[in-house]
Amino acid sequence: MTDAPPSHGMQLLSTLGSDGVLRLSLADTPVDRPGADEVLVRLEAVPINPSDLMTLLGPADPDRAQAGGTVERPEAAIPLPPEALPAFAGRAGTPIQPGLGGAGLVIAAGRGCEDLVGRRVTALSMRRGAFGQYVTVSKDECAPLPPEVSAREGADVFCNPMTALAIAETVRLEGHTALIHTAAASNLGRMLVRICREDGIPLVNVVRRKEQAELLTALGAEHVCDSAAPDFRERLREAIAATGATVAFDAIGGGTMADTLLRAMEEVAAARMESYSPYGSLTLKQVYVYGHLDRSPIVLRNQGYGMFWDVRGWALPQTMARVGPERVGEMQRRVLAGLKTTFASHFNREISLAQALDPETIRAYSRMATGEKYLINPTL
Repeated sequence: MTDAPPSHGMQLLSTLGSDGVLRLSLADTPVDRPGADEVLVRLEAVPINPSDLMTLLGPADPDRAQAGGTVERPEAAIPLPPEALPAFAGRAGTPIQPGLGGAGLVIAAGRGCEDLVGRRVTALSMRRGAFGQYVTVSKDECAPLPPEVSAREGADVFCNPMTALAIAETVRLEGHTALIHTAAASNLGRMLVRICREDGIPLVNVVRRKEQAELLTALGAEHVCDSAAPDFRERLREAIAATGATVAFDAIGGGTMADTLLRAMEEVAAARMESYSPYGSLTLKQVYVYGHLDRSPIVLRNQGYGMFWDVRGWALPQTMARVGPERVGEMQRRVLAGLKTTFASHFNREISLAQALDPETIRAYSRMATGEKYLINPTL
């Protein structure tokens, strides 16, 4: 190891109490000394992504957040719905450190990583949360940023960009030739538009508002369907017919969207059959659920799907395991080379660790609204 790291650093903790109240707090926690093949990163930019909200808030309703603590050590308390407590009983009493990734400066390193000291890196942390001042990761969990890329620009390499690339990889692995993507005006959705255009993959984008549709059209998206429009289902069928999409990636994760997508794909496939079959088309229609923007249950009314359909959960790690380390390395290099173009992330709110505990701010970043992307700067 090159230099003695700081002994403690501020860390955001999420703790479910035995009383059913989720408490968010800041704690002065020990810093892990980097061992062999590890580095200590002083974090400068940490994005708040939907996957981070799963560990930060769980099933807690942000609208019920209340302020507590002191000015120096603010806290937030959110009572969980009684019906959610049994499923989360195992979490009670155990502080969880949210945050999957971010970017910052390497300030200490273990044997084999000394050359990274003084370098700015982007990191993915699966062991210790990135919502803090410091994080220790292995060299395989970080990558040096190009000199011209700032911590802010490189904060979200592993989550949104790699997820967008892994979606495209899954399409190819499963033998599909085109896809549908919901909540498509998000940072990830805009990256997917660029990836599909570069890779020649037809893409159907589903959004919830007219201005989101206009944003994607201006970006060059060819097929954009507004779910709030009166002719949404008709436009969706037209886009599926034009692209041949047979798989959808749903970031909404609740309500009737999966049902709508399966029904539309089957209607297009059935219309192309030479004769009627009571079993529907022989086309496999798939919906991968990878987000939870809608916390209500998924509603499936399967009378209109035919017999060949599939709905399942999807996450980045499973695809990375399927393609193997060599392909993952190629994907990562593509992201690093395109951080200012294809994989550019846009943040319009920068907050401190303390501000991340303010109830109004919690409600704001939990909405995950288009154009409302939050970035934590632990140096503030």
